[in-house]
Amino acid sequence: MKNHRIAVLGLGIIGSVWARHYAAAQRLAASWNRTPQPDSPGFVARPSEAARLAGVIQIVVADPAAVGSVLGEILPVIGPDQLVIQSSTIDPGSARRFADQVTGTGAQYVEAPFTGSKPAAQAKKIVYYLGGLPSDLERAEEVLELVSQARLRIGTVEQAAALKLAMNLQLAIQMEALAESLAFSRAAGIPDEVYFGALEKNAGYSGLTQLKTAKLRQGDWSPQFSVKHMLKDMRLALGAGSEAALPLTQAVEHCLEQARINGWGDLDFSALFRNLA
Repeated sequence: MKNHRIAVLGLGIIGSVWARHYAAAQRLAASWNRTPQPDSPGFVARPSEAARLAGVIQIVVADPAAVGSVLGEILPVIGPDQLVIQSSTIDPGSARRFADQVTGTGAQYVEAPFTGSKPAAQAKKIVYYLGGLPSDLERAEEVLELVSQARLRIGTVEQAAALKLAMNLQLAIQMEALAESLAFSRAAGIPDEVYFGALEKNAGYSGLTQLKTAKLRQGDWSPQFSVKHMLKDMRLALGAGSEAALPLTQAVEHCLEQARINGWGDLDFSALFRNLA
C-alpha cells in the first residue's frame, strides 16, 4: 500500500488544498510544512518522516532553496520504488540538479510545475507541465489526475520548469497591462461596469481578466497567487541564462518589487494595481 500513498511536502495556498484532496481519496500518507500545521490531515513533524510513509512524495514549496532544503532532509531515506514529484516553480538548472540528486538514490523524479491558483486547486482544475522519463510520467499522472484536469507532457525536466516560468511571465505582464488599462479608464471617469463590460467584448479579454475582475472592482487583495511568489518567478526567468531578450519581464519585475517594498508581498499579485492608485 505504501507505493500508492502520497506525501505532500509544503502546505501553502495550493499544497494544503492538494493534501485535503488526497486525504478525501484515501491516498494521503502524510503532510508536512516548515511552519507546523497540525490541523492538516496526516501532519508530521519532519519531511523525512513523511517520506518514509509514502511511495510518492510531492514537493510544493516556495523556491529552489526551499526545494533543496527539503531534499536534503529526504534524500537519505528514499530509494527505489519511490517517486518524487517536484511541483514548485523553479529554474531549469535547479530542476536538472534536483533530478540528478533524486535519481542518484534509485528513486524516480518528475518535474511537475502547474498553472492554476487557489480556486483552480479547489475545483481540481490545475494543469500540470510534466518533464521526465516516460515510465516515470505514467506513474506521476496516475497520482496527479486526482487533483487536476490536465497533465501536459512537455519533455525534459528542464523544459517543464522553463515552460512554467514562460506561463507566469505572460500572466505577470498581462496583470500589469490590465491594471494600467483600468487605472487609465478610471482616470477618465469611466465607470467600472462600463469598462469591464466593454472588455468582455474585446480581443484582449482573457482567463486572467475573468479571474481578477472581481478582485479589482472590489479592492480584494486576498492572495490567490502572491506578489512575492510572482516576483520570485520573474527573477528566476531573468536569471535563467536564456538567450531571449525580456524587456517587459524586466519592467514588470520592477513593478512587483515596488509592490513588495510597499508592504504588499503577501497580497495577490493583482495588487500591482495599488502601485497606480
